[in-house]
Amino acid sequence: MMKRQRRQHEIVALLAEGHFRGIGDLAEALSVSEETIRRELRVLEASGAVVRAHGAVRLAKVEAEGSFATRLQRHAEAKQRIAGAVAELVADGQTLYIDASTTGHYVARALRDHQRLTVITNAVGVAAELGGRNENRVLLAGGELDYEYRACFDATARDYLAAFTPSLAILSVESVNLDHGFADYHVGEAAVCRMMIARSRRTLIAADRSKFDRHGTVQVAPLDGVDMLVTDAALDPDYAAALAAVEVVIA
Repeated sequence: MMKRQRRQHEIVALLAEGHFRGIGDLAEALSVSEETIRRELRVLEASGAVVRAHGAVRLAKVEAEGSFATRLQRHAEAKQRIAGAVAELVADGQTLYIDASTTGHYVARALRDHQRLTVITNAVGVAAELGGRNENRVLLAGGELDYEYRACFDATARDYLAAFTPSLAILSVESVNLDHGFADYHVGEAAVCRMMIARSRRTLIAADRSKFDRHGTVQVAPLDGVDMLVTDAALDPDYAAALAAVEVVIA
């Protein structure tokens, strides 16, 4: 099952540029048969992640979430409280990934008094909050800018981010679901977050209670695939059981 999930994630990453790609092209890129690709695409199509047409496939249209400024104000008090709790878990001098989520933006703001951080990010806002302060070092991934997210998610950005091995990845998601784990709507963002999880020694997910029981488009990680969850409300019993192996902090 894990091998199939990894293959599906790789297919989604290959489609992240937004264009149609042929079945044969995907099969060659992943060194598998075309029938294997078709089998995985049937699963992805059923979940709404991809659209197939005439022997080719592309990502489904991403669900609209609104502009970054709009999303920044959504559940802002909860996000700020969570960000403060996350900041208390970060030590001066630590090396971090911080993602392009609005919660990640608030985390960066909460870290402004920290010193000598090395922050690796694809988010313009995170870099602006922490760059040039307290001997912080900010490493910003380039590439094509997604104006709605104020961040870069393309292959150029992913390749740059993948060169690092930080001690902690600080991420947020749009969905926490018992069946589908941690997920996002934006395919590029999900691909970047999966890469950050793979490259960092520990992963922290920061997600307010509005994210629970929502259905995302693309999985970022299973519920037991991260080290820590910071949220703003006590977990329901089902989630507490599913996250038993994860350190949970209530802000």
